[in-house]
Amino acid sequence: MTDGDDADDGSAGAGSQLRALRTDLAPIVEAVEGAGADAFVAVGDRFDDDLRYLTRFSGPDRAYALAVVPGSDDGSDASRAVCCAPTLFAEQAEREFVAGARVGSDDGIDDGESANSFHDGVAREVRTEDVGDHAGERAAAAVADLLGTSADDPTLLVPPSIPHDAAVYLQRAGNELRSTDAVTTARARKTDAELGRLRRVQRATAAGMARAETVLAVSEVGRDEAGRPTVRWDGDPLTTERLRRAVNAVLAARGVRDAGNTVIGAGPSAADLHFVGDEPIRPGETVLLDISPRGPDGYYGDMTRTFVVDGDGGWERRAYVAVEAAREAALAEIEPGVPAKTVHGEAAAELAAYGFDPNAGEGETGYTHGTGHGVGVSLHESPSLSAAGDLRPGHVVTIEPGVYDPDVGGVRLEDLVVVTDDGYEILAEYPFGIAPERRE
Repeated sequence: MTDGDDADDGSAGAGSQLRALRTDLAPIVEAVEGAGADAFVAVGDRFDDDLRYLTRFSGPDRAYALAVVPGSDDGSDASRAVCCAPTLFAEQAEREFVAGARVGSDDGIDDGESANSFHDGVAREVRTEDVGDHAGERAAAAVADLLGTSADDPTLLVPPSIPHDAAVYLQRAGNELRSTDAVTTARARKTDAELGRLRRVQRATAAGMARAETVLAVSEVGRDEAGRPTVRWDGDPLTTERLRRAVNAVLAARGVRDAGNTVIGAGPSAADLHFVGDEPIRPGETVLLDISPRGPDGYYGDMTRTFVVDGDGGWERRAYVAVEAAREAALAEIEPGVPAKTVHGEAAAELAAYGFDPNAGEGETGYTHGTGHGVGVSLHESPSLSAAGDLRPGHVVTIEPGVYDPDVGGVRLEDLVVVTDDGYEILAEYPFGIAPERRE
């Protein structure tokens, strides 16, 4: 898949310049036309991933809006998209939303402000008038201006997550609102340029993992003040927080943000899927590292490995072997057209074959979550490997089977893969092994 940019395969260094991403708004136009609606509207701020994806506008910490109106049936009027931006962010909106989508921005061709100037045939503009009004009011005004007298009681498609107050303003202006999953569907299949971002951040994720594994490998086993076995690094007890800081320093050096998503658990806390507290790391216990930083243009990485310092081959070894087998079983199912649920089903069946409960509830012993989820500008997005629907080329998903015992610990192994035309590609390879080794 492509969005008109040369694909960034992530081979450049972390500080190299990335070309502006372009979102194809044609599927949004088609969704409006297919639903017999008049326009599409989204309202949010920089924390709204749908709106950030649609506009590639990353700046405003206050609400703004996007309105998309299809062209005329006879082709005399082009499809148009208006970003109602805060005045202080107008220059950035012009650069990211308009100039970044213009054909001439990369190809040296510019035929002005017509639809032919833009890679997807949707003419873009930024409006900053009436900035004192609510973003929903501004969107309603933009839609009314673009539609003119062509529609009475317009029907607008909106994302399911549109803020309630924005919906109220749009309805007060005489618009009927109808929810659409068009944005979710568009986001699920990544372009070549998006895959470049994902490869880049996933390689940074792997570098963070290598730092953590190396720290564990060079640590020494000793005793704490109470005489209990402990793991020491650079002369001091190693804790999950110390290890987290070591990982995050590497992520920052690679130009990505940890985003509060460096999850490290040790012993019983390794059975907590989102542990970010501080616990001592002890020999013989599982150390689970789930690293999910956010990189350029908001795209996430996601990788999990599990290690044991000075293990004795007990529960953790049996769990590790089972999870490795479940991972291989899940990967073997990935190809276009396969029902997403099949991938989860095969992983669960493999874990059951090793004697672990494949349907354990939260806080119980066994497999307590799904096998994977989509990753993009959100850490969790479509598709889900536990939901209906088939895998398609361009889907980027995690493969992350795991088993847990709240009294002992947890084991999870996770990679990020893209579905290709004939199978899958792991976006950044990283070695496996329960005993930590030096990787730096």
